[in-house]
Amino acid sequence: MIEALKALALMNATREVVKISCKDFAKRINQSVQTASRRLKELENKGLIERTITKDGQFILITEKGRNLLHAEYLDYKKIFEGAETLKFHGIVFSGLGEGRYYVSLEGYRKQFREKLGIEPFPGTLNLRIPKEEIGIKKRLDAEQGIKIEGFTAENRSFGEVKAFKCKVNGLSAFIVMPKRTHHLSDVVEIIAERKLRDELNLKDGDIVEVEVIL
Repeated sequence: MIEALKALALMNATREVVKISCKDFAKRINQSVQTASRRLKELENKGLIERTITKDGQFILITEKGRNLLHAEYLDYKKIFEGAETLKFHGIVFSGLGEGRYYVSLEGYRKQFREKLGIEPFPGTLNLRIPKEEIGIKKRLDAEQGIKIEGFTAENRSFGEVKAFKCKVNGLSAFIVMPKRTHHLSDVVEIIAERKLRDELNLKDGDIVEVEVIL
């Protein structure tokens, strides 16, 4: 399916509505006309393209969901051919409201932290506020896939999907954890580790740390 979406993107369908016939599309993806027609229907059903069929032909535009899928594919290939990438930013330590301790203590998350991150995290988070001049890094992290931590239901509540990024805080290994889907840009980053980072790094509110994210 990604190959079919890529073929449409190469026709500039991420930027404009393109007109295409099933016969032409079949040639582009080296498949039969029937398969090409089925691929377009699948892409439409999954919300990856918008398709309008008229007597003059099919008109297609790749949706935001489709663009995001292509971008994720691009990032995967980028890692394959260019190796791991790192991002660096600074964070100002501040005290949260204790929500991090609650969420990190939930077994639905802890089990996945053990399985996917390989750590038994300290029950709490290091809260950092990103300076305004470095907020672009947070936008970049919002766009990255990260390590997927599935959502779950417990205590008659639903807890959302989050993603994690391996990082180093002043040289100590840790993980950034953040919601998978955000509706607004926040300047706050929460970090978990096996030990209490405030004690390990002798940190207090207002201190500035350097964070290196390994993508």
